[in-house]
Amino acid sequence: MSIVVAVVVGLLMGAVFGIALEKSRVFEPGMIVGQMQLRNFIMLKIFLTAVATGAVVLAALNGFGLVKLQPKAALYAADVIGGLTLGVGIALAGACPGTTLAQIGAGYRDAWFTLAGGLAGAVAYAYAQPWFGATTLARGGGRLIFTDLIGVPYWAGAVAFAAVLVAVLAALERWRPWREELGADVDGDLPSSPRPVRQVRIAPAE
Repeated sequence: MSIVVAVVVGLLMGAVFGIALEKSRVFEPGMIVGQMQLRNFIMLKIFLTAVATGAVVLAALNGFGLVKLQPKAALYAADVIGGLTLGVGIALAGACPGTTLAQIGAGYRDAWFTLAGGLAGAVAYAYAQPWFGATTLARGGGRLIFTDLIGVPYWAGAVAFAAVLVAVLAALERWRPWREELGADVDGDLPSSPRPVRQVRIAPAE
């Protein structure tokens, strides 16, 4: 696959994902915080759908020889600490790296500060990475592919994994339908109680 084709495919996939992100309202801060607080599960459903779709597409592309698998090294300590740090940041900011630009496009002015913080963190990590590489955080189990460990072809493992995710998604949707989780204001903030109706009396004209 040439660089031009790869860029075009990446742009098309990004556009499709961005449209799905906006239509599902997952980029809304209330939706993200609600997921972190386990009050709604639309964000989890969207991301599991993306993982299942990506697994099937990658299995097909790899099976036809269009792409090669390039797994990254499994750094257990770094993955755990980094994941926890990222999760805390998402809960505090109401945004993740993938939704910040969508929030900016939707007019959330505070998302600019989230973007600036993310860029500053990336620059800081680039300078600190040589130091991290010399610590225990850089130790891991090497480049691992789960299908190699269990001795099955990658495409078979990817399809089976996607099927498991589809079953999980079906169970989640049955338990928490997405229409009920969008909330009255379509921003992920589920009202705890109905808003009281204020009665206004109009005095009769004399």
